[in-house]
Amino acid sequence: MIYFTADQHFGHANVIRHCTRPFSSASEMDEALIDNWNSAVTPKDEIYILGDLTMRPASEAHRYLSRLNGRKYFIKGNHDRFLKRFAPYENDFEWVKDYHMLYVDKQCFVLFHYPILEWANYYRGAIHLYGHVHNAQSSAKLLEGMKGPAFNVGVDVNDYRPVSIDDIMKKANQK
Repeated sequence: MIYFTADQHFGHANVIRHCTRPFSSASEMDEALIDNWNSAVTPKDEIYILGDLTMRPASEAHRYLSRLNGRKYFIKGNHDRFLKRFAPYENDFEWVKDYHMLYVDKQCFVLFHYPILEWANYYRGAIHLYGHVHNAQSSAKLLEGMKGPAFNVGVDVNDYRPVSIDDIMKKANQK
């Protein structure tokens, strides 16, 4: 199975308040996110992380990643400074990119941390997956302008768990 996720912000206590996450501490949030991830994703699954994994140092990012199932592919987010010193742990990811076009059974998925109004193959049915905006009401009006199939795969709007490609396709077919 293929999964997508974004905006975990492991170890970031302030995100609880900013996004009204239902956790009393960063450690409680971290454990819930890890449990939710591993209850869906098996070690053989692929998971595309669309940024903002953690603001913690590289060694701590590695500790989180070592507890998470799946073959991990990483799209950089604006808070992923740990990547600057991540060389000792580079095997935690299959690859790290700024942007990626994923093809699955002739369906194109455009993966980017940020929502964009128009993307590669927009007029050919490509589906855009993004994070970054969490559950911000301030972004709701802006996102209404997105006409093509585009979905926020961030944990704040997906019950704090990864989203399967099957669920994305169901949503796309409804849109």
